[in-house]
Amino acid sequence: MASLSFKHIYKKYPGGVTAVSDFCLEIKDKEFLILVGPSGCGKTTTLRMIAGLEEISDGELFIGDRLVNDVAPKDRDIAMVFQNYALYPHMTVRENIAFGLKMRKVDKATIEKKVQEAAEILDLGEYLDRKPKQLSGGQRQRVALGRAIVRNPKVFLMDEPLSNLDAKLRVQMRSEIKKLHEKLQTTFIYVTHDQTEALTMGDRVVVLDKGIIQQADTPEEIYNNPANIFVAGFVGSPQMNFIDSEHFPNTGKDDVIIGIRPEKMITGGEIKLTVNVEITELLGSEKIAYFNIGNKKCSAKLSAETEIGKTLELSINPADIYYFNKETGVRI
Repeated sequence: MASLSFKHIYKKYPGGVTAVSDFCLEIKDKEFLILVGPSGCGKTTTLRMIAGLEEISDGELFIGDRLVNDVAPKDRDIAMVFQNYALYPHMTVRENIAFGLKMRKVDKATIEKKVQEAAEILDLGEYLDRKPKQLSGGQRQRVALGRAIVRNPKVFLMDEPLSNLDAKLRVQMRSEIKKLHEKLQTTFIYVTHDQTEALTMGDRVVVLDKGIIQQADTPEEIYNNPANIFVAGFVGSPQMNFIDSEHFPNTGKDDVIIGIRPEKMITGGEIKLTVNVEITELLGSEKIAYFNIGNKKCSAKLSAETEIGKTLELSINPADIYYFNKETGVRI
């Protein structure tokens, strides 16, 4: 088991491209940490630097008390699970799970014991003699997890492991990975662009943009107290509404950007506003109404029973309003 320490990590490529910039973070032993952000934000590059698959341009990375900048991937005592499973098609499930141990010349009895233990944890016992092509996507992902588990690593690295699964399987596998973390009591670092995964799975979430940490905190804090306009807009679905203050009544603040979550647009508050509804979407138990305030596209999340006509009366509680600096995007 291990903690990780990132001290001013940079990743620079030829041509002046900086993929990760001044990355400073402490990850606790046994923590489930999520790296989340849009494509190209540096999250997978960060994961690959931990694994030793990308060279660190500057800064220091410690796994436990050990500086690992120049340590080979095979000697870092980590296991990585990829989004494409990376299973050998000609091998059985048993052989795939055992492959890493076999390469390390572990004795057969120990290999069999570890494979059986992993199969029991992941409910793969009846599939051990099948080939990957005979398995569902969720089962293949469990095999990839099993191959990591048998190594008993200090750190698990997961690079968007659920992105190739359908929506129903993703929900199921989210739950299974959380249970796996609780069973193994090992440090997990999980990369995703999916905010639902980020908010539901992690002990702590790190939001990245353009290679820079925007905020690192618990899921609740990330959602309720975003540090800046990027975090506020990235986390939440539909995304937070952003409105120029000159188009919003009674704020008492000039030349700022107003932020309001869609579910907070009709709360019986004292700020009243009538808007023209452009389109309405029914999403099971909820309705989403879309409209403009000034020149900004906005939305309101309402119960499915709410009657929505061509206009909508908003009633907003001032306590639900966020204020952001127009120039820097930092929350005021």
